[in-house]
Amino acid sequence: MVASTHWLASSVGMRMLEAGGNAFDAAVAAGFTLSVVEPHLNGPGGDAPILGYRASDGHTFVVCGQGTAPAAATIEAYRDLGLDLVPGTGHLAAVVPGAFGAWLDLLARYGTFPLADVLAPAIGYARDGYPLVRAASRTIATVAEMFSEHWPTSAAVYLPHGQVPAAGARFSNPALADTFERLLAAGGTTREEQIESARRAFYEGFVAEAVDAFQSGVAVQDSSGRRHTGLLRASDLASWHATEEPTASVRFAGRTVHKTRAWGQGPVLLQQLAMLEALDVRSLVRSHDTVELVHTVVEVAKLAFADREAWYGDTPDVPLETLLSAGYTAARAALVGPDAAEGLLPGSPDGRVPRVAASLWGARAGSAPGLGEPTVSPVGLSPGDTCHVDVVDRWGNRVSATPSGGWLQSSPVVPGLGFALPTRAQMFWLEPGLPNSLAPGTRPRTTLSPGLLLDDDGTGVAFGTPGGDQQDQWTVPFLLRHLLGGDDLQAAIDAPMWHSSHVPGSFYPRTHTPKGLVAESRLGADVLDALAERGHAVETVGPWELGRLSAAGVRADGLLVAAANPRGMQGYAVGR
Repeated sequence: MVASTHWLASSVGMRMLEAGGNAFDAAVAAGFTLSVVEPHLNGPGGDAPILGYRASDGHTFVVCGQGTAPAAATIEAYRDLGLDLVPGTGHLAAVVPGAFGAWLDLLARYGTFPLADVLAPAIGYARDGYPLVRAASRTIATVAEMFSEHWPTSAAVYLPHGQVPAAGARFSNPALADTFERLLAAGGTTREEQIESARRAFYEGFVAEAVDAFQSGVAVQDSSGRRHTGLLRASDLASWHATEEPTASVRFAGRTVHKTRAWGQGPVLLQQLAMLEALDVRSLVRSHDTVELVHTVVEVAKLAFADREAWYGDTPDVPLETLLSAGYTAARAALVGPDAAEGLLPGSPDGRVPRVAASLWGARAGSAPGLGEPTVSPVGLSPGDTCHVDVVDRWGNRVSATPSGGWLQSSPVVPGLGFALPTRAQMFWLEPGLPNSLAPGTRPRTTLSPGLLLDDDGTGVAFGTPGGDQQDQWTVPFLLRHLLGGDDLQAAIDAPMWHSSHVPGSFYPRTHTPKGLVAESRLGADVLDALAERGHAVETVGPWELGRLSAAGVRADGLLVAAANPRGMQGYAVGR
């Protein structure tokens, strides 16, 4: 079974499974398809953290497709340009593109198909066209003037004949198809040699050369309002490789929940679940006290995300074991009171003094077109976000992946390649001494957060959602409803959703809403009014606005199950 944020990607993944491939083959094919058909949400030059479960031996792992900062990307380099934040768009936000390398690493280690087979559907859609989703058309319209005036390479791809393509129009990207075919033609006789040849052509060959020439030789307009060349060079790509790493995990409701480690925000879900266990959230779910449940979940999220700001980053100094320990999470849970808490309240694991960026609460409200991750706005409106795919095969192998970055609206198309670069350097702080301070060769603390839920017998589901900072909030009510409330996967996804906007966003310009609580109107006026009385700054959005969750896995009785999100009317779950 395959579930994803786009029906074509789900169908492509299923095509691989029906042809005899495993979950890893299917995930790679679906991922490359997503990079073509949702260009406003991800691209082959973006980022892709991937969680996998190998059923034959219970091996659970992370493939890290989060690229690193360029060697020249120092705090001083940005300060010398008069910048106090890394711009959200343009060359200066670029990090090494990690998605392509991550998909190839997963295929080489765990897949069975040749690269040509898993790339064929993506090449076909790029070459021959696909129906452009409405959100992509809206996004292109938003940045059309910027493309026409400042980013001609993007205009050449996304403004055919100088016009914004209509929703549903047949849209193609022949330059991207050519790039994929050049990568396939790189050589090699065995499956593994062909994959490695394509990887080298990307990171050491013609792709790296084109990236270097564009970044170093062409100044482009960015969100600072000025034109800058970039810092990313071919040598940065050549020195990077996707890595396989262990997961972080906690026990919750008798199962084990797996996420990335603290170079990503994944552990905030684990911290929330541990705190909710300490608060006996099971009784709240069973009592159907929606006001108390939402209030408790939101307050726990504020505490976990405060810890993210103080402690998470690509550094060995993260006290992750303590942050996830029963004693620490119980002490944090005890801070939850009857009213909405103010301020940012990170904890002190192992007695250490937390430190957060001095400018956190100086974040500006609102943002301009093209800034940051195309995710939910401060009031919860969702013009777009990122992508997600979950796969389970006949043997019980599972994959959860959240590809993102390389957004068409955030970085200009690299000449001749047909895709843009990731702009995740905007997530670094230009303030020394923080766990997420900018440093050459380090990973920005990504919001991308795939997940795995495993029972002791190996059953369970791959799950996740797009949504930037909200990813590890929307999955909380989903898991509570599924694990404690008895809902099946689809019902848990379909139920009303909410999140806190109290914590500072991870993307330029770092907006937030103190005590903010964004909720779908289906929660009900009585519930929302009661939450406002507790001090929450409630912002009500449409009945089907928040979250794009999907899931796929194995039920306790051995039946394969999957579900996809109805919001946006393009998510799709398929199986046989």
